[in-house]
Amino acid sequence: MSILSYLHVVLTTRLAELRRDGERGDSPVPTAVIIFGLVFVATIVTGLALSKADDWMTSIPTHENPTAPK
Repeated sequence: MSILSYLHVVLTTRLAELRRDGERGDSPVPTAVIIFGLVFVATIVTGLALSKADDWMTSIPTHENPTAPK
């Protein structure tokens, strides 16, 4: 048997096995939706933390040297 005939038989046999196997895992769409949701929630949490930290930093009074003449 020539190498091309052998490769043809191997390839067609493998493709037939793949077509018969119905359970190939989950669709990538639900995974992408979950990842998008996690990124969205992480963005919201990061934004809230940044807002709280910015408010806290702006509420700190500026330092003035008490011994300096005015």
